[in-house]
Amino acid sequence: MPISSLPNEFGIGSLGREAYEYADFVKEMGFAYWQVLPVGPTSFGDSPYQSFSAFAGNPYFISLDRLKEDGLLQEEELEEYQVESSDVIDYAQIYQTRFCILKKAFLRSTHYEMPEFKKFCEENTYWLDDYCLYMAVKNASFDQEWSLWEEDIKFRKPEAVKKYKKELEQEIEFYRFLQYEFRIQWNALKKYVNSLGIQMIGDIPLYVAMDSADVWVHPSLFELDKELKEVNIAGVPPDIFSKDGQRWGNPIYNWEHMEREDFNWWRRRMQASASLYDVIRIDHFIGIVNYWSIPAKDKTAVGGQWKMGPGEKLVKVINESIGNAKIIAEDLGVLTPAVKKVMKKAGYPGMKVLEFGLDGNPANEYLPHNYITNNIITYIGTHDNETLVGFLNGKKRKDISRLLTFFSIRKRADLPAAVIRCMFASISNVVMIQMQDLLFLDNKARMNYPSTLGGNWIWRMQKEQYPLIDTGYYKKLCHMYNR
Repeated sequence: MPISSLPNEFGIGSLGREAYEYADFVKEMGFAYWQVLPVGPTSFGDSPYQSFSAFAGNPYFISLDRLKEDGLLQEEELEEYQVESSDVIDYAQIYQTRFCILKKAFLRSTHYEMPEFKKFCEENTYWLDDYCLYMAVKNASFDQEWSLWEEDIKFRKPEAVKKYKKELEQEIEFYRFLQYEFRIQWNALKKYVNSLGIQMIGDIPLYVAMDSADVWVHPSLFELDKELKEVNIAGVPPDIFSKDGQRWGNPIYNWEHMEREDFNWWRRRMQASASLYDVIRIDHFIGIVNYWSIPAKDKTAVGGQWKMGPGEKLVKVINESIGNAKIIAEDLGVLTPAVKKVMKKAGYPGMKVLEFGLDGNPANEYLPHNYITNNIITYIGTHDNETLVGFLNGKKRKDISRLLTFFSIRKRADLPAAVIRCMFASISNVVMIQMQDLLFLDNKARMNYPSTLGGNWIWRMQKEQYPLIDTGYYKKLCHMYNR
């Protein structure tokens, strides 16, 4: 359940009351994990995988109710920002209005007097000041990406940095306040979730967005030319899902330079992630071992080529940086022998997607009866896949007939529940179900269509949908299959 998808009356999910109610719901079902999508500030396209920072939190997730409880907002001010209940997020509306009310809270705040605030700033010096300056300059530049800024600040010339810090002092402090509030609210929620015996699984993208504080501040860590333009970008090659492959557009890491710096940026990033989550899912983990490098001038991913990543060297750094946190490696894609070797040595659990197994091939590795280890996390589908009901709705009659036989049921209407039960009965250490699939929703609730822009990441749950889920049934499944 992404934070953005939690129900509330302010247009997008937050770290407020509804998040605590959701945690109670997870506990009531007997579940032990709550997985979220990346929680960084989103940019153009609203994708949590294209964030302005690999370290910062999304200001949209700051609970307005909590700010009211702290005396920073008034009830009548909140009423102005309440929106009609909807199962989709209107990002345009939130972009135009949310920072206005957050600015009111900031102007009333005395956070700068609090020891906790000073401690937060001290613990996050590596990224916080640079990120806040980046956002302040971006705001002053009509939200232009940093590559289009004035040359002096684009190249971070010392005199320009000094000038903008002085001119935008209050705006910089505003963004610092937002990060402090996000972290205070996140920490409180995580503490509550953990007290229920539930662990938080967080998702981090392998790559960062070109228009991010990370690339602006550390251009030498990426494959950029002298004009700070991308030389090569990330993606995946053509496959059965896309004849042109996927051209993600993220700049490729300059792994050699990173290694010379002892992967310091990655150390900091993993330390920051481990302070947020109990378990960290690294999206596109295979790119650490081998990655698809696409010339930035190419319009599709077809002309890319495979290159070798740092592999075990980076895994060692990750393990040294995360303390007691654990790792899930998203290993979907081309599993070369090199990837398998790194995965085995690291001991990280990989992923199985049950939807991938329902193609009629009894030897399909994604079918539970073919699992050869329990060190895996099994999903019905991820945020990039169809909902279970949507997936089954697209099947032909002969395929449905075969699935009815496979799951030993008679009625098509019983298939979604049978698929979920099959997953529970597997040897997989952890099984993960999207909320949309617990609600048996069709593809109108699908989270993302890869390689498309617009209409993604918008699904939201409604409060009145909670009673539609038989929590007692899932608690029995957990007991029955020793979960």
